[in-house]
Amino acid sequence: MEGNHKDVDDVMLQFQHKVCNDDGQGLFIWSSRQGGCQIDVGKRIFCNRSLNMKNIVAVGFDMDYTLAQYMPETFESLAYEGTIRKLVYDLGYHPELLDWTFDWKYMVRGLVLDKKRGNILKMDRHKYVKVAYHGFREMSKEDKVGTYGNTLTRDSFDEPDYALIDTLFSLAEAYLFAQLVDFRDKYPSKIPDGADYSRMYKDVRAAVDLCHRDGTLKQMVAKDPKKYINDDTSIVPMLKMLRDSGRSTFLVTNSLWDYTNIVMNFLCGRKKDGSTTSNFDWLQYFDVVITGSAKPGFFHDDNRANLFEVEPESGMLLNTDNGTPMPQVGSTSPRFPLKGLKKTCRVFQGGSVGHLHKLLSIESSSQVLYVGDHIYGDILRSKKVLGWRTMLVVPELEREVKLLWELRDTRKQLRFLRNERDLIEDNIHHLKWSLKFEGVQPDEMQMLATELSQLESQREKVRLRHQLSQRECHQKFHNVWGQLMKAGYQNSRFAHQVERFACLYTSQVSNLRLYSPDKYYRPSEDFMPHEFDILGM
Repeated sequence: MEGNHKDVDDVMLQFQHKVCNDDGQGLFIWSSRQGGCQIDVGKRIFCNRSLNMKNIVAVGFDMDYTLAQYMPETFESLAYEGTIRKLVYDLGYHPELLDWTFDWKYMVRGLVLDKKRGNILKMDRHKYVKVAYHGFREMSKEDKVGTYGNTLTRDSFDEPDYALIDTLFSLAEAYLFAQLVDFRDKYPSKIPDGADYSRMYKDVRAAVDLCHRDGTLKQMVAKDPKKYINDDTSIVPMLKMLRDSGRSTFLVTNSLWDYTNIVMNFLCGRKKDGSTTSNFDWLQYFDVVITGSAKPGFFHDDNRANLFEVEPESGMLLNTDNGTPMPQVGSTSPRFPLKGLKKTCRVFQGGSVGHLHKLLSIESSSQVLYVGDHIYGDILRSKKVLGWRTMLVVPELEREVKLLWELRDTRKQLRFLRNERDLIEDNIHHLKWSLKFEGVQPDEMQMLATELSQLESQREKVRLRHQLSQRECHQKFHNVWGQLMKAGYQNSRFAHQVERFACLYTSQVSNLRLYSPDKYYRPSEDFMPHEFDILGM
């Protein structure tokens, strides 16, 4: 029976790895002729909580890092270089920083920065520190336990003493913080007077904010979007499919109208010859666009922020009465932007979720599915405060699940070695107790001692094999931080947040196009440790 169960598992795994035959242009959607075949494991949508799409009347999207996937090798490097310049020219740091370079692959999401000590931590879902670095120097097990394990009260690892690295945009500042920690340790005289680790982190954040305020980053992206943004041609077919299914679509972004229009033109303003338009045709794919939303505050219904309508051609802000057009001063009738579109998409700035619900005639917050990349800014607030259904975009997931597929035999071997270690240790403990019993004859005592020595030698060999195999598997995902969703044998802190707050998660927003817009997403069964043992998982 056990053999048959394994055969079925193998067949299912092979079936799951069959790939839909895409046309290579990203235009393949579920409703096309190729639809309905098995989806490549890297493009699947994974479900934490049951979600029946038939109950969803509106699907909303964030823009930055959700619809617009920035290229880390260009965009993050641009952010890094801009931050360095602000540190040197505006905040008085040593000019030597201008020669520094950025390794965009080094940091990962889910890390925690210890501002006071200059440490970078990766922890599991229980907030136990599993990997720790001081700057770029790995901390010994003794240092790690002495700092984070020997306390009378558990540390919360939250602000203000810690910073959470939960967005792709924050990876550059985390890397720069690690560089500054090493720089301060080696050359304390080259750091501004009185700048401890916490002050340096604060300065990095201030420099990042300066880059945003003066528009440095967005001006560079606006000049050449294709250099910084992935050209995902499957976004438009996905939006069309959702709208054809009868759902409203909306965009809520913290970016202002001028930048939003440039980015969305690049993504959705495609002509037949492959060039992009520079008009407002992309608005036909949305019912409502809200720019300058100031998330996460936008998701609080008691937020009293004013809602202005944006005139797309001029960017002028027009007063509204909770979304209803108002006559401007000196005029007797309200202005209606974009009269030429067949179905007008209304563009706004500011406001709150209450305005959005009214504009889309949403009767229940559970009728909304919102797709974003930021656990705190997009997913946690919309899920916890409103009860919206949520989908988290995790671009790193595509590579991670493909590696999991390739390493499935290695993972089985690791489980076997771990069980072998447990068994040997149990035998050692039993022998040690046996040696304490009175009345054990000398010959028997010698035999037990020899057996104990052999078991201890065997345990050490298995331990070394297990540790080496575990480290090799760990480094396949990331040489320093390992698997994104794991910390040791536990789910990582990042994975725990994904599980708590995201109904669905996937690698790209356009993966929605591969599924029926009426699909009923169902989670896999939860298992507790006793069930794993009994069911032979």
